[in-house]
Amino acid sequence: MELSESVQRGLRSLAEPSTFDQSSYGVLVDVSFRSLLAAKAEPGVLDQPELKQIDQILLKQGHTAATTFILEAVKHNADKSAISSCLEELAFSAERIEIFYSTHQKHKKELERLLASIGRCPPRINDASWRLQYHVKNDQVDKVNEPFYLISLNTENEGSEEDINFTCTVEQLQDLVGKLKDAAKSVEKASQM
Repeated sequence: MELSESVQRGLRSLAEPSTFDQSSYGVLVDVSFRSLLAAKAEPGVLDQPELKQIDQILLKQGHTAATTFILEAVKHNADKSAISSCLEELAFSAERIEIFYSTHQKHKKELERLLASIGRCPPRINDASWRLQYHVKNDQVDKVNEPFYLISLNTENEGSEEDINFTCTVEQLQDLVGKLKDAAKSVEKASQM
């Protein structure tokens, strides 16, 4: 598993007993798994009594690193040896690795289901429509007279259709069209290889 430098830094701080004692480490690992599995984000997920004494910046960095590592481990279907070797490289003790792995095993199936529900392919665009509108006045009753576009993309993903609607200015639309042309050229080049 390849981890970014910021994730590695966050995991190293989790491995440090002077920053996270054994109790706070176990709570943070458990909270990290639960926050990934929660139906909606809980604002006070890190408001645990065992985590109160830890610097909030280090706590958030550790939580972010732990959740990233958890998702990577599930994505790669990492076994105990892969998880252990990766955490050992980041100076985790055997006891901390065992705490992480046992929690990982407890929640692995739920996380696999969660990742599988996200889908493997982006929606396919079936149709696009647009409409030109004008902003005549803004909230302060000043004249604006700016054109903008209402764009509607009809997409299909695994048999279900969905409309994606957004607005953009002339400049944003020109930028979008330019990027779509670049993408079309890239796909064309790739198909000729």
